[in-house]
This record gives sequence, structure tokens and C-alpha cells, in this order.
Amino acid sequence: MQKTYYPKENEVQSKWYVVDASGQNLGRLASKIAAVLLGKHKPTFTPGVDMGDYVIVLNAGKVTVTGTRTRSKLDTKIYYHHSNYPGGLKAISLRDQLQRHPDRVLRAAVWGMLPHNRMGRKLLKRLKIYSGSEHPHQAQNPEPLE
Repeated sequence: MQKTYYPKENEVQSKWYVVDASGQNLGRLASKIAAVLLGKHKPTFTPGVDMGDYVIVLNAGKVTVTGTRTRSKLDTKIYYHHSNYPGGLKAISLRDQLQRHPDRVLRAAVWGMLPHNRMGRKLLKRLKIYSGSEHPHQAQNPEPLE
């Protein structure tokens, strides 16, 4: 009789990966990061179990986006948030967001590809994004992610 393998929490080993985002496409990079956070790259992937790894992203402000020359996504893509006060809708373009808070651009793209529940919020905390090329996680011995 065969049984389905179901990993226990103490059997899961999390690794650390580092990614250089300079010159990479935003959506393709976000989907690769989301797959690593979920643990889909492992042969023992189980949908309801937290199998994911940690991801460190460097040079987040240097990601690229696609679009035609006349209508670039840098100007047409708008991020919205609301202050919960009447008339409190705020909007910022992708170009301005990359200049002010480049980590929020990549975090929003990855969050859109993760499950929107408790597990997704837990996985998003494993994503470490830095706008420069240095990070304080040398003690975890991160490996480069292809």
C-alpha cells in the first residue's frame, strides 16, 4: 500500500538565496521569487505546507519594465492606496515609485503572485529587498539564485 508523503514542520529545511535585480524584467523576476518563497522549486513541494526559502533582492531600483516607446509602463502603471479618510485616494506612477521606494514596487509584484491569506503574509516576510548592492545577511550564507 502506498502512502502520500506529507512533510512535517521539523523536516523542512529553509535556505537563503540572493538575487541581483539590476537589468531584470520586473514580472519575470517577481514570478521566480514567488516560486522560491512558496517552495515550488523543491521536489517535495506540498501546497498546504510552508516549504519555501528566504530571498534577498539587491539593486531593486534597477529593474526594467516592458512597454512601447510612446506609452511606457513607467508612466502608465499607477499604484493606488487610500488613507481611509474621505478623498484620501493617493496615486503614484511606477517611475516615481522606483525613485522614492524601489522596494515597494517589487514587494507589490511578488505579493500579487502569492496566496492572499495567512500563509502568504508569512511568506512575504521572508522576502528581503534592498535598493543597494549590500545586505546584512552574510551570516546566513545566501546562495545566488539562477
